[in-house]
Amino acid sequence: MPVSPAMAENLAAAVASLYEQAELALIERVTRALAEGLDSPRWTDLKLAAIGNLRTAVEEIIAALQADASGAIHQALAEAYDRGQQAAIAELGALATGPALAAAEALPAAAAVDRLAAALVQETGPAHLRMLRTALDVYRTVVAAASAAPLVGATTRREAAARALAKFADRGVTGFVDRSNRAWNLTSYVEMATRSAVGRAAVEAHTDRLAAAGVKLVIVSDAPEECDRCKPWEGKVLRREGPSGPGVVEVEHATEDGRTVSVRVAGSLPEARASGLLHPNCRHTVSIYLPGLTRPRPKPPSRATYEQTQEQRRLERQVRAWKRRAAAAVDDAARVKANAKVRDYQGRIRELVADTGLPRKARREQIGTAR
Repeated sequence: MPVSPAMAENLAAAVASLYEQAELALIERVTRALAEGLDSPRWTDLKLAAIGNLRTAVEEIIAALQADASGAIHQALAEAYDRGQQAAIAELGALATGPALAAAEALPAAAAVDRLAAALVQETGPAHLRMLRTALDVYRTVVAAASAAPLVGATTRREAAARALAKFADRGVTGFVDRSNRAWNLTSYVEMATRSAVGRAAVEAHTDRLAAAGVKLVIVSDAPEECDRCKPWEGKVLRREGPSGPGVVEVEHATEDGRTVSVRVAGSLPEARASGLLHPNCRHTVSIYLPGLTRPRPKPPSRATYEQTQEQRRLERQVRAWKRRAAAAVDDAARVKANAKVRDYQGRIRELVADTGLPRKARREQIGTAR
C-alpha cells in the first residue's frame, strides 16, 4: 500500500496532547495562584512572597511532562516506522515472486527508531525550560500590572489581572522558532515537530524496505486539495534515491525479463521532499512504480479548496484559544463570555463542514484536561 505522512498523523496527537495538558495546567495554576486573595489589601506582598510555591508547582508539572513525553515520543515513532514498513511489505508482497517477495518482511527497526526519537526529544527539550520561565514571568507581570492599576485610577486590580491573564491564555507558552524562522507557541510547535517526525519515520521505513528489495522508482499520487508546494510533483515518477532533476531512465520491465523500458522521471524523492512534498498535513502518497505496468490513477474529487481546509484549521485554533481563555478567567463573567465564544466558533465550523463536505475533526477542537 502507498505511504504518506497522514498514515501516522494520529500518532502525533498523543504527544501533542501531553504538552497541551501541561500548558493548560500551567495557565490554571498561575490563574489560581493569582486569584487567591485578590481583594486583600496585602495581595501584592502575599503574591511576591508565594512565588517560590508557584515555582515548585510548575516544576512538578514539568517533571511529570518529561517523564510521560519521552515514552510517548518513542512509542509514536516506533508505531510510525512499523506502519511504513508494513505499507512497503504489502506492496512488495503483491509482486508475488523474485527478490521483491523475499524482501517482503520487516527489518529490525530499533536503531532507526532510537535515532529518530532522540532527535525529537532533543528538539522539544527546550520547551520544558521555557515553560518554567514563562509561568514565573507572567506571574510577576500580572502582579505588577494589578498592583499599579488602582494607583493610576485606570481600572481595578481584578480587571487588570483579568486582562493580563487573558493575554497569557491567548499566547500560551511562546518563543519557539522553527528552521524557517516561523514563531510558534508550545503546543503548536510540539505538534508540528512530532507530526514531522512520525511522518518522516513512516516514509523512511517505507523507502528503506523498498531499497532492500531493489526498487528504484516510486510514483506520487494526485491528491485533492493540494498545496502549491506539492502540486509540481503530483502524478510524477521519481527516483527513490540518486541525482536530482528530470530525465529519462532505462529500467527493466517489471514482469518481462530482458526487456527494458524508458521512464521519464521528474527528479528524486529526497529532492521532492526537500521542496515540500510529504510535509505534515500532506495528502499525497508515494508507492512503488512498476516499469511497463503502473499507470497514474485518476485524481479523486475535491471536497473543498486548500484555502477552505486552512480556514477550518483557523477556526479550530480559535475554539482552543477561547477554551484557554475560560481556563484563565478570574471570575464567572469572563468564563461565561469565553465559553460563548467557543460555541460561536464551533457554529462556524459546523457551517463550513456542511457547505464543503470536509470532515469535522472534533479532536482538533479539544484542549487537554489539566492534571
